[in-house]
Amino acid sequence: MILKREYFYGPATHLAPDLLGKILCRRTDDGVIRARIIETECYFGEDDTACHAHKGKTDRTRPMYESGGITYVYLCYGIHSMLNIVTGEEDHPEAVLIRGVEGAVGPGRATKYLKITTKDNFLPLEEKSRIWIEDDGKHAPEYYALPRVGIDYADKADRERKWRFVVKIKE
Repeated sequence: MILKREYFYGPATHLAPDLLGKILCRRTDDGVIRARIIETECYFGEDDTACHAHKGKTDRTRPMYESGGITYVYLCYGIHSMLNIVTGEEDHPEAVLIRGVEGAVGPGRATKYLKITTKDNFLPLEEKSRIWIEDDGKHAPEYYALPRVGIDYADKADRERKWRFVVKIKE
């Protein structure tokens, strides 16, 4: 079942762990690539000093100010496309970074695996727009809640928030 846009109206703090186990889909010229989400990280509003929107609305952060259910894809270090799922209500900037999928751990590797680039920025999460998320009804996986990574510029309290969610791998 393809998740409807209304699903994404919830807050990033709830949706980041809930997206674990869901299937991220990307239509390409060669067909559809599907990968189960295994790691996410949330960013929540202008008060979150780790959030790109901390300093307000810019051309870059404009997608984050929309209501949930669209993509926010930006370039990191000039080489890695990073896919975020915008969540929440309009004018409250928040998003869930897709940090890993089965077969590609790391946000840059995940987008490379799924052939997602900055050309996929600001797209509605719908099958007709090339990127969507499916729920195949499998039980939600167990996960770890950990501090976010790669945000040394953020305040200490924001660096320590356990807003990164990683599926527990069963051995």
